[in-house]
Formats: sequence, C-alpha cells, structure tokens
Amino acid sequence: MQTLYDTNAPKKPTNLSLNSDLLKKSKLLNINLSATLEQALRTKLAEKEAESWASNNKMAIKAYNNFVEKNGLFGDEYRTF
Repeated sequence: MQTLYDTNAPKKPTNLSLNSDLLKKSKLLNINLSATLEQALRTKLAEKEAESWASNNKMAIKAYNNFVEKNGLFGDEYRTF
C-alpha cells in the first residue's frame, strides 16, 4: 500500500494566520501547534485520498455490488456461520 506522504521529509517553516484567541488558549494549555497541525493535515489528507479512491473506483464498486446482489458473495456455500 502506498503511503500518504514521505514521513522522513525535512520540516519546513511556515507562516500561518490563526484566530488570536484560539492561539492564546492553545499556548496556555501547552498544545504543540506543529504536531497538532500535522495530525490534522494527515487526517484531512487521508480523507481526501479515500474520497479520490472511491470516486476513481465508483464503476468497479457498482459492478461488484450488482454482481453480489445477483449472485451472492463468493464462497457463500462454504460458510459455516
């Protein structure tokens, strides 16, 4: 399976604009902004990749679902549950 991104890529400084109150309260609670943003971006990237995969495979998924509806699942006759 292909990874979402290169986890060994070097860090790069970035300027962001954030809600000042959100930033202040986050700093008071010692929330690591870089780690928090990286986690949020990983989650968003995974969601977008999943959406893209589903979109790219929509026809195959539909064909498989139609096949299962018509013929049942492979190996149904061998299931013991």
